[in-house]
Amino acid sequence: MEFYQSDEPTRVRRISSWVVDIVVALSFAWFCLTFFGWQITISGQSMQPLFNSGDMVLANRLIYDFGKPKRMDVVVFEREDKKTNVKRIIGIPGDTVQIEGGILYVNGEPVEDETLRNVSLAGLAENPVELGEGEYFLLGDNRDSSEDSRFANVGNVREEQIQGKVWLRILPLIDIKLIR
Repeated sequence: MEFYQSDEPTRVRRISSWVVDIVVALSFAWFCLTFFGWQITISGQSMQPLFNSGDMVLANRLIYDFGKPKRMDVVVFEREDKKTNVKRIIGIPGDTVQIEGGILYVNGEPVEDETLRNVSLAGLAENPVELGEGEYFLLGDNRDSSEDSRFANVGNVREEQIQGKVWLRILPLIDIKLIR
């Protein structure tokens, strides 16, 4: 007499194992996001064309515990009025930033980056802005619609105000991409 053994218990074990693996992976991802970063919804048009209003991004809040912010990093910072903003670092400690005739200069050299060229309003950078120890000059990519270091209510941003580096756009889903 042959004994017939069902594949059902094996199949149930495989499915259970698969479900447990997915739950563990999602739990680990949630843990990493909660403790090492956070998600931010972009408000306004100041970072166009990189980000649009309503885009959701992830920021790494630990990166600057192990290193210093670098020129061209897209960062999250807290303004003096406690509002959180996303801007690009243009000037780092020791730099001199100036906007003259619509051209952005860092340390007397024109910035060659295409997205940074034409700046219609110089604001505080009409005269040379010298950055001290731990000070950064931030600009939005959309210079005509950005409240940034050119204005007295933002000014030079201190290192303590920089909360993290934006590294990934997650929404809208059709535009998911790493931010460099």
